[in-house]
Amino acid sequence: MIRTIFYTLFLITIISHPVISQNTKSFSGMLEYKITPVDTTLKDLIPENKMIVYSNDTIVRIENFTQHLGKQVTIRHMKLNKSYLLVDTPFGKYAIRADHNKADTVEQEPKFTFDNKCGRKKILGRKAKKTLVSHESFEEPIEFLYLKGYSSEIIGAFENLKGLPVQYVIPTPDALMQYELVKISEYSPSRDLFGIPSEYEKIDFNDFMDKLIESKSELSPEGN
Repeated sequence: MIRTIFYTLFLITIISHPVISQNTKSFSGMLEYKITPVDTTLKDLIPENKMIVYSNDTIVRIENFTQHLGKQVTIRHMKLNKSYLLVDTPFGKYAIRADHNKADTVEQEPKFTFDNKCGRKKILGRKAKKTLVSHESFEEPIEFLYLKGYSSEIIGAFENLKGLPVQYVIPTPDALMQYELVKISEYSPSRDLFGIPSEYEKIDFNDFMDKLIESKSELSPEGN
């Protein structure tokens, strides 16, 4: 479980940057992304997953689904740049707080750099713009697609991208993962989607890790 928590928080850190003021269209609705490894030889080791994002243009709810871990939920306030990771454990349900404005989180992450290029490509009937993106984890620049005019903070991964990313790549500890938009629906999601359920205890990451270590100690045959 420790590896799972650190991996999930690693992804949250990558996709959380300070909000940048920009003239953008609001977005309320749902986005669904297909997630696959860039290296096709890893498809048998890393099955296709999905990510669903709900937004009311202020708060986003991000649901990640994996074969082994099930659903993982993050609630992130775009303007405050803070989030909660909802975790179900054998010793309770917790909402782990994270403040992404702190210098020891985002600023240490390697930056993505963008080289705008001409050209568009249709994604779900919408014209997406192309951009070449460099990152220290990429052997060479990778083409990303985005919908111009929408805030990039809906996804939150790229502070200098001038639109909503609809096809992009995120480096993870296991592989480069490609996210591709496969469904988009604009409507007003239920407010209940963006709240923290009452059965979840709000807790800081360090306090959660203390509880996790304590629970492992109690389950150990020798108490270690």
